[in-house]
Amino acid sequence: MRAAPADLVITGCTVLVHDEDERIGFRPDAAIVVRDRVIESVTTAAEVRDLPAAERIEAHGQVAMPGLINCHTHAPMAVLRGLAEDLPIEEWFNDVVWPVESNLTADDVEWGARLACAEMIRGGVTCFADHYFHMDKVAVVAESGLRAHLGEAYFSSQGPEGLERSAEFALRHRGGADGRITTALAPHAPYTVTDPDLAATAELARAHGLPVHLHAAENRDQTDASLARHGLTPIEVLDRTGLLDTDLLIAHGTGIIERDLPLLARTGGRTAVATAPRGYLRFAWPATTPVRALRAAGVPVGLATDGAASNNSLDVWEAMTLTALIQKATEGDPRWLTSRQALHHATLQSARAVGLGGSVGSLAPGRRADLILVDLTGPHTQPVHDLAAALVHSARASDVRTTVVDGRILMRDRELLTLDLPAVVSELGARLPALTDRSHGRRIQEYDI
Repeated sequence: MRAAPADLVITGCTVLVHDEDERIGFRPDAAIVVRDRVIESVTTAAEVRDLPAAERIEAHGQVAMPGLINCHTHAPMAVLRGLAEDLPIEEWFNDVVWPVESNLTADDVEWGARLACAEMIRGGVTCFADHYFHMDKVAVVAESGLRAHLGEAYFSSQGPEGLERSAEFALRHRGGADGRITTALAPHAPYTVTDPDLAATAELARAHGLPVHLHAAENRDQTDASLARHGLTPIEVLDRTGLLDTDLLIAHGTGIIERDLPLLARTGGRTAVATAPRGYLRFAWPATTPVRALRAAGVPVGLATDGAASNNSLDVWEAMTLTALIQKATEGDPRWLTSRQALHHATLQSARAVGLGGSVGSLAPGRRADLILVDLTGPHTQPVHDLAAALVHSARASDVRTTVVDGRILMRDRELLTLDLPAVVSELGARLPALTDRSHGRRIQEYDI
């Protein structure tokens, strides 16, 4: 009896694989068979030559790899791209971003999220971790086909309703979009959320089995200010309030210092850090995420872009390249971070950072079919002496030809299949005058670490 047709067969590609020791390798002239939203097999092209399939992609000259994961962003802030340039962070927040964010309507947030999803799909991102407001409207972009880890952000200045809304959203939406939506509680940061509210967040997280996603130790100034005010680093505040006993995703962590590392190591990998290096360069921060020390402590480090207001881009490909280069410069060691290590951060470690390490992040039987095809035939990627180096240091987001999530093709040969990008751009253009107004003098929060 002949087997039923596969849902998708990709053939003729080179497949990025992880071995049992989690080392990166490549399998040439390979094929991937997808059935019922999962990878059924990674095999040879010859084995699938006659296999019937509903969809078939011939991918000669392309690399199949796990889809990239944007481990920390604020997708709707794509509408603020380029609005606040060449400013230190306190002016960036207080004079531009937080006044403008007071204008945002729920519909603005939805259209901004649609724009961000289009950009991420085109850049090979298959999952993003979002931390923002009006998160119900971000959740509707599930129709784009992306996987998303969503948290409704809150400040203590909002009163008890802030945490209540964050918890209500997380409980109502987790498992949505056929399992593609996961959720988290999302306090903004230790400097905008009080210790009692952080402790209440930790208690809710434990009671309901929810992870937590927040900013902490974003830069060294925040760490120094916390030490001066409380005698504790931001990481020690997270420990005191119980958050290090939850599944915790910390955004940025460039202010993490040596005394924090034993606390982070104690969590046994339940705490992860997302690094978004382009923004640190933009704000002229003197340090970056201490990736080497965190990895030695057993802390997964995922790749991120932050929002497009601070990064101007949602290009995780660039984040991978910059992470590798900045880590070499910071450590003074050209042997760290290698291209294969960077690919590990972009795949398995990023999946673990957002709590999905058991289902995505590698291409293997039983894993969800979240993958991308990268074309390496362009002049800027040829010749290929070292395939890992070609992917990390030569390839670009625009080399992603095809993006697949849960076995569904979201982009094929650079054509978006699930979003009407011209309509999104047109709608946002009409909204910009009201959205960017700052004459009212309001702001949603004060940046005062």
